[in-house]
Amino acid sequence: MKSYRKELWFNVPTRRAFINITPQIQECLTASGIKEGLLLCNAMHITASVFINDDESGLHHDYEVWLEKLAPHEPVNQYRHNGYEDNADAHLKRQVMGREVVVAITEGQLDFGTWEQIFYGEFDGGRKKRVLVKIIGE
Repeated sequence: MKSYRKELWFNVPTRRAFINITPQIQECLTASGIKEGLLLCNAMHITASVFINDDESGLHHDYEVWLEKLAPHEPVNQYRHNGYEDNADAHLKRQVMGREVVVAITEGQLDFGTWEQIFYGEFDGGRKKRVLVKIIGE
């Protein structure tokens, strides 16, 4: 069995963003040489997310609105966590959107369903953060 590991780094200038990272993930898969196995992709920061969904701008807008209703950023004093930071909402948004995805690798390809893509979700941007890609298989 082979193993491959790579860190992807992001520095999103806006507070929130959804970035399609499928091309970077496919580059990792190609570099790994693994044809059959599993790919794990996870955010290594507690105010960011990795998730799978459709790359459609209306859906991304709907996520933004829905998440802001669930955990509004302001007023920042509504959260106990916000003693010296203002990112409690980002922690909650990450919890809803998830930490990681696992994708099957079949015949050297990401074994996706129709329209599926991998996204990095940023909920407290403005600093460098990383995503771990780990691939195991043959």
